[in-house]
Amino acid sequence: MLTLSMDCLPTSSVFFASFRQFVVCTLAEMADPPLLKDLVDAASVEGIGEAIAGVAREFDVASFTEAVFDDSWDGRALKQRIRHIAVCIHDRLDGDYSAKLEVLRAAVGDLSVTGIPVWCFNDFVEEYGVESPDLSLPALEQFTRLASSEFAVRPFIRRYPDRMAGQMLEWATNDDPAVRRLATEGYRPRLPWGMGIPAIKQDPSPVIAVLDVLRNDPDEVVRRSVANNLNDISKDHPDLAVAVLDRWGESTPPSLRKHALRTLLKQGHAAAMEMLGFARGADVTVDAMAVSPNVGKVGESVHVEFLVRSRSDAAQSVMVDYAVVYQNASGTGSRKVFKGLTAELGAREEIHIRRKISLQQMTTRRILPGEHTVEAQVNGVVHESVVFDVVE
Repeated sequence: MLTLSMDCLPTSSVFFASFRQFVVCTLAEMADPPLLKDLVDAASVEGIGEAIAGVAREFDVASFTEAVFDDSWDGRALKQRIRHIAVCIHDRLDGDYSAKLEVLRAAVGDLSVTGIPVWCFNDFVEEYGVESPDLSLPALEQFTRLASSEFAVRPFIRRYPDRMAGQMLEWATNDDPAVRRLATEGYRPRLPWGMGIPAIKQDPSPVIAVLDVLRNDPDEVVRRSVANNLNDISKDHPDLAVAVLDRWGESTPPSLRKHALRTLLKQGHAAAMEMLGFARGADVTVDAMAVSPNVGKVGESVHVEFLVRSRSDAAQSVMVDYAVVYQNASGTGSRKVFKGLTAELGAREEIHIRRKISLQQMTTRRILPGEHTVEAQVNGVVHESVVFDVVE
């Protein structure tokens, strides 16, 4: 089953209605919890077709539905399904791009469908409208209120960087939080699932101008997008990301700073740690570190535990993480840091850490047999490690 994190997904309120449905089903441990792509089903496709047919008489809903659910449907991934629907819409509407887009903009008002399936409207613009920004950008602003246009806006940023720098700043001041979120989420240098934009990875200054506007946005979803964007920037320009937060000062919510610095914190970046009050040279020891069982099986799990002991007579703020160095095909090992806890460690105090390490296969990580290592990390510094084996 597709494994996703919340940071990887669009966060417009309508999208979350569908995503919550997926999460609730999963947490309820259904026998067959749905994949995200299966939320694009017959009912939603028919609903899209009926809304379009309500505007364009030539649009045949039965023909459209039959074309969508062709022999290749089951094998398509989510974004492939969305693109396929957009193509099927295009092929069944009369006129040029302008006429077809006008139909879609009128049809969204009669949609009975929400969430993921509505991405096909954005995707239609991405596929057919990049040569017509004057028509396409207002449409993306409209469509993002129903389902995020963050992916569809990426080709426009690549094609028209100067124009889009101004457009993103304009959207950043929009009254609708879904549009303001598009200004930052669509501008992320490393947007998951999104088209790459080398120019803003190399020089994120136009992006930072938008983040400056939105850093204290009243909407939490927008602020979280700002944090995700700055976290993206930190992967290529770590010192710049810290400098931006330092310039913003204490008026920026602590939760945003922590979320924006999460990659640097896992890496033990000294300035990032200090910004959040964690001294890199914490006066601690890590003892009694062990993995049980010491031989784990692929598909199961093991536990790591250890003690963090203060050697200081003064209280210390500590961020305790653990890293797993997974076996990989190249033999070099793939290191992944997991959050443990943050705490105020009193004089000579100790805390006990116990965490589960999943050995389940994931779409983002393959578990291979062989030697694995777990490291205990305090305030970005590795203090102790232990080895365990994984077998089939």
